[in-house]
Amino acid sequence: MVNLFALIAATMILVMIPGPNVALIVANSLRYGLRMGSITVLGTTFGVGLQLVAVVLGMAVIIELIAEALTWIRWVGVAYLIWLGIRIWNEPADDLSKIGAAPAMFWRGCLVAATNPKTLLFNAAFLPQFVGSGDSAVGQLALVASVFLTVLLAGDMLWALFAGSARRLLVRHSKIRNRFTGAFLVAAGIGLALSRR
Repeated sequence: MVNLFALIAATMILVMIPGPNVALIVANSLRYGLRMGSITVLGTTFGVGLQLVAVVLGMAVIIELIAEALTWIRWVGVAYLIWLGIRIWNEPADDLSKIGAAPAMFWRGCLVAATNPKTLLFNAAFLPQFVGSGDSAVGQLALVASVFLTVLLAGDMLWALFAGSARRLLVRHSKIRNRFTGAFLVAAGIGLALSRR
């Protein structure tokens, strides 16, 4: 039997611990506002969802192979996030009404989430703990993955809301906002770089 309350509680605790996904969500929310932060959340959730599909399908060997391949892709993501963070850090103060492209925010979030081998293997080890044995184990795992992803989406939206609210405080200080955004993007890159299996 699936212990949904334990799963929800454990997932809520995990969401409170900032990692590369949260750093990217906060950075985009600070720079572009809640709407773009929310689109980033949808991208990171989609990326984690791709990982969960692999977990639910029981592809343990393939997960191991994917994690190896994702290591190379991850380094491209690390370089991109750090470059973007440094670029934004050094930008002059700009108009806060300037909005980034929504598809770019979505795919940037998806890239960071989907290429993190640490979360892939963590989810493969974490989620089955909430599934009992029996014929319905795959169905239970799918339910566990759905609940996990829903709680993750809600928690990450709260991060975006928090950062979007903080953005309003920085309306007159866009140079400081650039520094915060750049720092969070570099932190997301470093977090992704430190994600090991």
